Amino acid sequence: MTAALDITVTKVERSKLNEMTLENIPFGKYYTDHMLEADFENGEWKNVEIKPYQPLLLEPSTAAIHYGQAIFEGIKAYKNADGEAFIFRPQDNYRRFNISAQRMQMPEVPEEIFMEGMRMLIDLDKNWIPNMQDHSLYIRPFMFSSDPVIGVKPSDSYKFMIILSPTGPYYSVPMRIYVEEKYTRAAPGGVGYAKAAGNYGASMLATAEAKKLGYDQVLWTDAFEHRYLQEAGTMNVFFIIGNKAITPSLEDGTILEGVTRDSAMTILKEMGFEVSEAKITIDDLIDAHKAGILYEVFGTGTAATISLIKELRYKDYVMQFDVDQWRTAPELKARLNDIRYGAVPDTHGWMYKI
Repeated sequence: MTAALDITVTKVERSKLNEMTLENIPFGKYYTDHMLEADFENGEWKNVEIKPYQPLLLEPSTAAIHYGQAIFEGIKAYKNADGEAFIFRPQDNYRRFNISAQRMQMPEVPEEIFMEGMRMLIDLDKNWIPNMQDHSLYIRPFMFSSDPVIGVKPSDSYKFMIILSPTGPYYSVPMRIYVEEKYTRAAPGGVGYAKAAGNYGASMLATAEAKKLGYDQVLWTDAFEHRYLQEAGTMNVFFIIGNKAITPSLEDGTILEGVTRDSAMTILKEMGFEVSEAKITIDDLIDAHKAGILYEVFGTGTAATISLIKELRYKDYVMQFDVDQWRTAPELKARLNDIRYGAVPDTHGWMYKI
């Protein structure tokens, strides 16, 4: 670990921002002027620097390419009406990042590199934070094994980086979701609770097949019975059943502990809901729908924020919802946005000022 944080800063001569607009930009396509990079070598973190965004030069034998030791996080920064910049709950992402690192046999990143490095990087590129509703600066910290060695073992060297991407809405319209019963995202004892790159690579075939059927994403089920509900694509999922807000339990280690998920549970309780983390099956969902008490279904995530689900399909049974009549998910999104954009006081201590 570095004894004291020493970050070298090299600035661009001219910002790319001069040639573009930040309005209605697609997710994950454009990147800011600078990035943070640090190396783990010989048991310590070194070479911590902020420099112009640029390609990486890697050996073809770089271990991460072959064996998948790679993790990441997703965080967002916002501007309030006064133009001040804030990051939403970065300490929680920092904690989760190192949980992922432990599971993937990677070194933990020191807080001063992760948090202070992120703050310095965003402060340098804060003009890239869009000052518009449903827009933000997406923050992508990531780490991968960098040994130029072919061999199935944890690396001795790693690279930690942070890149920034201004973005508009991720899911701009309500989604149609296919309940997956063939492919598996995660199983107990696996890496489902870690934000590991391989989880997302393994999800693409099921998603592609769902899209061929006209659906936007899949709702994952458990690996053994394909009955217990887990995540919806890259999001945690919530069901408003009666006066309860139910989200699948984390206890099996198959579901990512979402920061937006936790925030949603807090706000939903403030809205008067009984919030339950529970094992819930697709049969429970269908029974609630047939009884007329499955009122809303929505996903939560850093990229997605609160995303409405207008249709769920399981086998030949289709559940459709009139999202224009919904009250809970829209109010939840509005309350979260009010906190993120500084429209109301942050009574939870979620906003980290740059």
